This record gives sequence, C-alpha cells and structure tokens, in this order.
Amino acid sequence: MPDSITELKSAVEGLYAASSLSDPAAARSVFDDFRARLTRGQIRAAEKIVDHKGDSRWVTHSWVKQGILFGFRLGELKEMSDGDVLNFIDKDTFPARRLTLADRVRLVPGGSSIREGAYVAPSVICMPPMFINVGAYVDEGTMIDSHALVGSCAQIGKRVHLSAAAQIGGVLEPINAAPVIIEDDVLIGGNCGVYEGTRVRARAVLGAGTILTRSTPLYDLVRGEVYRATAERPLEVPENAVVVPGSRAVTKGKGKAGDWGLSLYTPVIVKYRDEKTERGIELEEWLR
Repeated sequence: MPDSITELKSAVEGLYAASSLSDPAAARSVFDDFRARLTRGQIRAAEKIVDHKGDSRWVTHSWVKQGILFGFRLGELKEMSDGDVLNFIDKDTFPARRLTLADRVRLVPGGSSIREGAYVAPSVICMPPMFINVGAYVDEGTMIDSHALVGSCAQIGKRVHLSAAAQIGGVLEPINAAPVIIEDDVLIGGNCGVYEGTRVRARAVLGAGTILTRSTPLYDLVRGEVYRATAERPLEVPENAVVVPGSRAVTKGKGKAGDWGLSLYTPVIVKYRDEKTERGIELEEWLR
C-alpha cells in the first residue's frame, strides 16, 4: 500500500493506464486506500492554491478522477441491502457510505445517499432526499436541501446552502476538465443548475431557477460587463454577485423583433450583496 500521496498518485496513474491487471488483489488494495483518503478529505479532485502574494487559483487533480474511473472499471456488480430499507445493485467499489455519530454529519431520514469516496465535513446537514456522488467535497456548515444533487468531483465550500432541487453538475471525463466549484458562503436558490466546470465565487447568491453553463453568457448590469467561458477558463460568477434568471432578445432570423419576437434565457447580475441581501438570507443560520 502506498505510504505517501505522491506514491499513491503514481500507483493510481499506473493502474489507470494498464490494459490488464497482473495482480488484482494489489490493485484492489491501492484503490481501497485511494477511496478511503477521498472519503476522509485527504485528497480531492480540485483545490484552491494560494500563492505568496495572496492570489488564489483552483487546480484540478486529474489523477484523482483517474482513480475514480479506475474504481468503476475494477468494481463488480453486487446486490447490497440494509435490512428492508435499502436495497440496490451497484459496483462493489462504490457502496453507499455509512455514517456514524463520530462523523458529526446530520443526515435526516428519508431516502438520502452519500457514496463512498465523497468527503462530507462535520456539521454538514443533509435533508431528504438528496445525493452526493463519488469524488465530491462538501465543506463544513453546508446545508444540502431536499432533491439536491452534488455531482462527481464537485467542490462545495463552507456554509453553502444548496436549496431544494438544486443541481451541481459532476464531471469525470475528460480527465483534465475542471469540476464545478462553489466557494464559501454561497446561496444556491431552488431549482438552480450549475454545470460544466462553472465557478461560483465566495458569497454569491443565485436566485431560484438560475442556470449556469459554459455556453451561457452572464450579464453584469452593475459593472456593465459580460462574462463568458473561454477555452482556458470556465464561466465565473464574481464574489458577492446576486444572479437572477433573465432574457436577451433574439436579433437574427425569424426570432428577431418584428417577426416572432423571441428571447433567449440568460443569467443576469442585478446587484452585489448589501445589507438588504444579508437580512434576506439571515434565516439560513437558524436552520443550522
């Protein structure tokens, strides 16, 4: 079993690249160690790096996603059950995680599930039904509300609220693709969708029904700017931005004004957090 993260990284990369396994038992041992470290939050699919000047950037660890994909290839279908309540068939390398009081995660009964290989910090609250997939990282004080999804490798910061039916997209392939990143103190409204590596910076607020993808431009009415994803960078929501669903007029073809008069969905920044915004979300603290 590898002793250091560097040794584990090398072993995982070797197993992922191998066309066949010469020692399946040894491979299983390496994977079990890898999954356990994911579950404990000792390794993660992406992390924020702060340089000596205090500037920060997010770095994606491709080898971690390789390890997860290798786990699916290594696993075999197995029937799993927990008495009469839980009964399902899945790869035996990624069973449902069993929480204990020592984990200090508040998991309310009613159909929620967390996969092994997902890190869920102490003080996280999970309202039923919700799902956290493998490779995800959910930090302290976050609330995951009913019908919310945290996808593969998604990174969720501290004190985030994922409201009812919020969808945080997952990504395993391509290997070097950055996951969705939600930084600290973000409020994600009900029925929001954040996909394709989008980054939501600290203290931003997404109003109910906001959808963010690589192909949707984000219009900033306050600063008079338009934010778009590029080949090198994902779509980013600025710190403290308050985003709501909006629309923009179609200017080409039959959809333009005077013909069909159509408009397309687009997210819009209408303000940045202020005292009124703080009062509006104050109730969140009481729910924890």
